[in-house]
Amino acid sequence: MWQKLKPYLISATATLAVGGLSAFLTKDNMDIYETVILPPLSPPSWLFPVVWTILYVLMSVSFTRVLLERKYSPRMKRNAVLIYVLNLFFNFMWSIFFFNCRAFLFSFVWLVLLWLIIFAMTVNFYRTDKTAGYLLIPYLLWVTFAGYLNAGIYVLNRG
Repeated sequence: MWQKLKPYLISATATLAVGGLSAFLTKDNMDIYETVILPPLSPPSWLFPVVWTILYVLMSVSFTRVLLERKYSPRMKRNAVLIYVLNLFFNFMWSIFFFNCRAFLFSFVWLVLLWLIIFAMTVNFYRTDKTAGYLLIPYLLWVTFAGYLNAGIYVLNRG
C-alpha cells in the first residue's frame, strides 16, 4: 500500500510546500485584505488558507494520476511536468505581486495568464485521465472567483 501512496504523498508534499512558502513570504502583508475596499461576495480571510489547502491537494492528486498513467508517453509526461511547474510558478508569484507588491492591476493580468495555464492543464490532464481533469475544475473555478476579487479590489482602490 505504501508504494501506491508514496507518489501521491511526495506530490502533495511538494505542492503544499510551494503554497506554504508563498504564504510564509506574504504573511506580513496579508492584512491588505482587511484594509482595502472589497467587492461584493468577498469571503472572510480565514477561508482562503482552507480553500487553497484543498486545491493544492486536488492539484497534486491530479498531477500524480497523470504521471502514473501507463499509456502516457515520456514526452507527454515531460509536458505534464512542465505545465504543472509553470502553473505552480504563476500561482506562487501571484501572491507576491498582489500582497507584497500591491500591484493589483499587474496581479490581475498575471492571474488571467494563470487561468489560461490552468485551463490548458485541465484539458491536457483530462485527455490522459478524465478524473485528473475533473479534479482541476474546482481550482479553475476558484481562480475565476479570485480574478473577480482581484479586479474588484483594483477598481475599488484605484487612485
